[in-house]
Amino acid sequence: MPHTLFISDLHLCEEQTHTTQLFLKFMQHTAPQAEALYILGDLFEYWAGDDDLDTPFHRTITASLHALGTHGTRIFIMHGNRDFLMDERLAQACCATLLPDPTLLDLYGQPTLLSHGDILCTDDAQYQAFRQQVRNPEWRAAFLAQPLTQRKAQIEQLRQLSESQKQVKSMDIMDVNADAVARLLREQHYPRLIHGHTHRLALHQHSVDKHTCQRWVLGDWHQTGNTLLCDAQGCRRLDIQ
Repeated sequence: MPHTLFISDLHLCEEQTHTTQLFLKFMQHTAPQAEALYILGDLFEYWAGDDDLDTPFHRTITASLHALGTHGTRIFIMHGNRDFLMDERLAQACCATLLPDPTLLDLYGQPTLLSHGDILCTDDAQYQAFRQQVRNPEWRAAFLAQPLTQRKAQIEQLRQLSESQKQVKSMDIMDVNADAVARLLREQHYPRLIHGHTHRLALHQHSVDKHTCQRWVLGDWHQTGNTLLCDAQGCRRLDIQ
């Protein structure tokens, strides 16, 4: 049956060889069966800019995506909080289309809203302020004007700061805010919602203005992989091992 796959939060990097092998296996055996593959953010652990495409590791990842795209599976990539600097050069290398966050589509007759998910974590005011700063076009242009090595060093510092901040933040603050979810569903006329970011693999049912909406949360790929398969009959999770 025709179907579409959704993944997010792989955080691919050279150090995580197990995750990389899971991803390459997924690209070879599972993804080619789908009509489309949507990557909802944080494909990479970090992305310093499209001038970093030519490392052997990045060439391996983009080549696998390009092969899938030329095979016939349509590929769509959304920015995450770790790889928000992805741009058109990367998209072309992956034979993919970059998506805005959020994106609403008709998925086999079911209105479906896609998001990375970090816009829904409104209780984390510190993160939301940072997100607003780094998504500013002026900040982006100034950052990308720096040498690649300098950018990578700054990103590494930010990663370490983020990890230390997580140790003192409550788990609830780093999860989505129920009011933010309801507001987004209301604005988009009560669709099904698929997102990642929180790594809290689950299916939630939201009642908003007497409408029942599914919210599928994609998991990360730290130990095992996972993908959400959606077709005309609905959605279901598949494990990738």
